[in-house]
Amino acid sequence: MKALADRIKRGDISWPRDRDELRGIQELLSSVIRTYAPDRIPDRIAGVDAAFFDDRIISTACLYSYPELTLLEENYAIRKVEFPYIPGLLSFREGPAVMEVIEGLKARPQLVIFDGQGVAHPRGLGIASFVGALLDIPTIGSAKTKLVGDYKEPGKKRGSWSPLKYKNRIVGAVLRTKDDTKPLFISPGHLIDIESSVEIALGSTKGFRLTEPVRRADILSKEIKRGIREI
Repeated sequence: MKALADRIKRGDISWPRDRDELRGIQELLSSVIRTYAPDRIPDRIAGVDAAFFDDRIISTACLYSYPELTLLEENYAIRKVEFPYIPGLLSFREGPAVMEVIEGLKARPQLVIFDGQGVAHPRGLGIASFVGALLDIPTIGSAKTKLVGDYKEPGKKRGSWSPLKYKNRIVGAVLRTKDDTKPLFISPGHLIDIESSVEIALGSTKGFRLTEPVRRADILSKEIKRGIREI
């Protein structure tokens, strides 16, 4: 797994275009995913975002102290998009740039939150799980919309949540991070469980719907994208 991650970070890999082969890679990565309660609460968490511009992808990472939520560091990477848009296989399109920007941080995060899915994915491998498995780092998926599963609407107050179920299994939580606001779809990516994911996601919000690290990463990617447009 480390050898594959190193090749991706160097850009020394060409993904196959055959969907069966790609799904085979997903199954391999999915087989190493572990979801359990962490030994300790992280004190450095990062949020990441990816935005597209023409044939390029802009990936951003914002590192925060936790639980204080003090911004410690920001980083970004711009790469040429090497993989086409294929629903269900978006991690192959975004993953290399996201891995580069995380690895480029001066201080390694102890957990990364993604604007996307963790195990709440048709093959149990959303972007949070994909990158978590390759970098062997705890990750959480924090998506604005549901990809798979069924749930009951959680209560209207901040902190209310309900289980997200898919194929008779609980794969995440539908979490209200702000009163009377649409919930987030939280799912563990790697090396963390659902309850801990909910706790950290809730503890990472700062008066907004999105977690603060992801919100700042999204702002940063938009700022960089506007700068590119002006060139």
